[in-house]
Amino acid sequence: MRHLKAHRKLGRTTEHRMSMLRNLATSLVNSRDERIITTLPKAKELRPFIERAVTLSRRARGIEGDDAAAQRVHLRRQAAGFFHAGNRGAAVTNVKRGTQARSPRTSGVAALKRLFDELGERYESRPGGYTRIIKLGRRDGDNAELAIIEFVDSAREQRAASKESKAGASGKKRTARASESSEAAGGRRGGRKADKTYEKRETTAKRGKGEKASDESAGGAKKGRRAKKTESTAAEKDTSD
Repeated sequence: MRHLKAHRKLGRTTEHRMSMLRNLATSLVNSRDERIITTLPKAKELRPFIERAVTLSRRARGIEGDDAAAQRVHLRRQAAGFFHAGNRGAAVTNVKRGTQARSPRTSGVAALKRLFDELGERYESRPGGYTRIIKLGRRDGDNAELAIIEFVDSAREQRAASKESKAGASGKKRTARASESSEAAGGRRGGRKADKTYEKRETTAKRGKGEKASDESAGGAKKGRRAKKTESTAAEKDTSD
């Protein structure tokens, strides 16, 4: 039975594995689209790793009291362990060229700043579930299964949602304008069918207003047809006589 074996070793030692997860976390937080592509086992291991850091940033925003500043600093130092702190104090000594100081690594510092300034505010009211994993299939060559790990409710998703809402609103406006133009042109028979059918202007206007044609006009038309028929029959009788 696999007791106390919850995580994957990923074929690395503990130091190597933790360093790799810190690199992945730094890349995920600093990425422009807030998403990275990696193998599926690494993504599954990175998900709880980075979500613990986001929870620390959420907790820092909800602290109140006299010692709130000290507690925020403490949480910030705890979250710094999820990223590489850099090599500011280290230096490379070369006898031939002299002593040259290494350039400081600022990606971990930038990731920590973005974590507490932006992500903590975004997920302040979200109790967990800050990332999602999307499978991409297998990679050519070693046949490794790839996946995308990304933050939910990112700026890219918000822009896409706003575009969809604007497109839906514009579509509704277009349909409303088309219906209004068809009613103004010919009432219920507006549009292409109105060109093929013949109708009086009075009845078209009444239909556009939602009124029915008067019975008097219909009765008058019927009377006129009957009168013409009686006249034609009377003329036929006279000729026969």
